[in-house]
Amino acid sequence: MPTHSSNKDLSLKWLELFQTYARTQSLQATAAEADLSISTVSHHLRNLEEHLGIALFDHSRRPMVITPTGRNYLRNIAQAMQTIRKATAEASAGNVADASYLRVGTIEDLDSDVTPELAVYLSQNMPDCNFLYHTGTSNDIIRMLRHRELDLGVVTTPLKSLNDLVDWPLLRDPFVIALPVSMDLSLPDIVEGRIKLPFLQFSSDLIIAAQIEAQLRRLGVQLPNKFECGNNQTLMAMVAAGSGWTITTPLMFSRARRFHKQLRLHPFPGKSFGRTLSLVASPDCAQSAIDLVAFKLRVELNRQILSGMHRAFPWLDEQFTLIE
Repeated sequence: MPTHSSNKDLSLKWLELFQTYARTQSLQATAAEADLSISTVSHHLRNLEEHLGIALFDHSRRPMVITPTGRNYLRNIAQAMQTIRKATAEASAGNVADASYLRVGTIEDLDSDVTPELAVYLSQNMPDCNFLYHTGTSNDIIRMLRHRELDLGVVTTPLKSLNDLVDWPLLRDPFVIALPVSMDLSLPDIVEGRIKLPFLQFSSDLIIAAQIEAQLRRLGVQLPNKFECGNNQTLMAMVAAGSGWTITTPLMFSRARRFHKQLRLHPFPGKSFGRTLSLVASPDCAQSAIDLVAFKLRVELNRQILSGMHRAFPWLDEQFTLIE
């Protein structure tokens, strides 16, 4: 068992590496994430054990396994580490204009209009800050937030709890039906699969696809599909060409402007359902940065998306809304 060493102060770096190893279960992954050599990571973890005088790891296992005592210590330091990170972030961005680095992830639904305006706004209000912008799926962004590879993200709120992340709902985006403009069909017949026009759907690995599938399952509806796609523009192009119909949202429809004249949008028949877009932050992200991003997102969603869609489809007024 390691012996207690009093001639070294407890290092925050040791604790951070201990948490990273617990998450990755790999010295190589921990080293890569910390931008250190494997031997340096091993040395820091040994120092932590020696300082505490307890066996945090079973070194006879490969990869080494955290002991029950180590697991208990990990739980005990979790809240303290989160508080330290948050305090550090708040101190560095107490005046948001002085912030030095911010990493933001957004789903592609916003990349053609809202995200560019957000980038300009943040660069003006945080002049000394270096920015990283990442576009990806909601699952991808949530994973990166959990691994501290992003500070903030705009995502479709998943069905499962976000647990360790903090979220602020931004937009209610109801599910609607998009049809080729030339098709005059009964909506209940379409949704209940009584027509030959095929259902074109989002790729099954996307959160939006899981939400649509869950609602159809609740309705007792099974729709055969011959086409899955992760790209909204491609899906809208297929519907516009008369190749099928789809369940989408007003936000996603608004992005497919080139196809609007070839498409018709309808309320989902029966009980409405929708998705929520949320701003999600890692627990240690500075509140001042969160507030700045949330404010601009709301302004641009209202200005660029909501106002135009409400004019074109008045029935969306009470469904497609900002969440205050």
